[in-house]
Amino acid sequence: MFEVKTLDKPDERRDFPSGHLEAVHMSGLDFAVATFEPGWRWSESVAPIAGTESCQVHHNGYVVQGRLHIRMDDGAEGEVGPGDVFVCAPGHDAWVVSDEQVIVYDFAGGMAQEYAKA
Repeated sequence: MFEVKTLDKPDERRDFPSGHLEAVHMSGLDFAVATFEPGWRWSESVAPIAGTESCQVHHNGYVVQGRLHIRMDDGAEGEVGPGDVFVCAPGHDAWVVSDEQVIVYDFAGGMAQEYAKA
C-alpha cells in the first residue's frame, strides 16, 4: 500500500474559538495541523465543545511556531516551543503564552480523530 495526501487539501477542517485544525486521514495515520491564535486556551475555546473539564485527547506533537503552556490535571506543567517534540497524556489544559500564533503538528490520531468534536 502507498498513500499520499497533501495538507493543501485536508480531509476536514474544524473551527473553534481562536483556532482551527486541519486533518488528513490515512491507513494507519491521522495527522492534524492545529493553529491557535494568541489568547487561545483549551478550557475556554474547546471545553464547551468537548464537554469535559480538561482535554481528554492524547497528543504526539511537534511545535512548528509559537509557545504553548500545558498543565496536567495532576499539577505537572511546562512549555513547548518551536522544534519541540512532545507527548501529552489525556487530562490537561493548554494555552498560548506569546503574541505569536502557535502551530502544532499532531501525529497518530488523537487530535485528528477526536479533538474539538462534540
